[in-house]
Amino acid sequence: MLTHPTLDKLRTLQLSGMLKALTEQQQLTEIETFGFEERLGLLADRELTEREHRRLQTRLRQAHLRQSACLEDLDLRTPRGLDKALIQHLATGQWLREHLNGLIVGPCGVGKPQPYNYPSR
Repeated sequence: MLTHPTLDKLRTLQLSGMLKALTEQQQLTEIETFGFEERLGLLADRELTEREHRRLQTRLRQAHLRQSACLEDLDLRTPRGLDKALIQHLATGQWLREHLNGLIVGPCGVGKPQPYNYPSR
């Protein structure tokens, strides 16, 4: 296989995910056991994953979030009056898909803006 011209063409077409995957595949000896369609599928999957990752990173950067928040970091053991079942339901994101509004209320200084960052992660 003419790998160098193929790599150049992938670079020209801006298929960086496929380029990385093909380079990695060339270094694996067991990849020869895969058929053409399987290898092509792996390359396409990698390209799609890379593009989705870049798109997400761009959106997060453009959002200018003040705090880096992750729902998994939320400590539900602290007595703040949070309903664990409600938090888990909200974490599914169904309310976002249904275009519903959210309202977070509480006293000053308890971190009310932080939950708005959770859906973005």
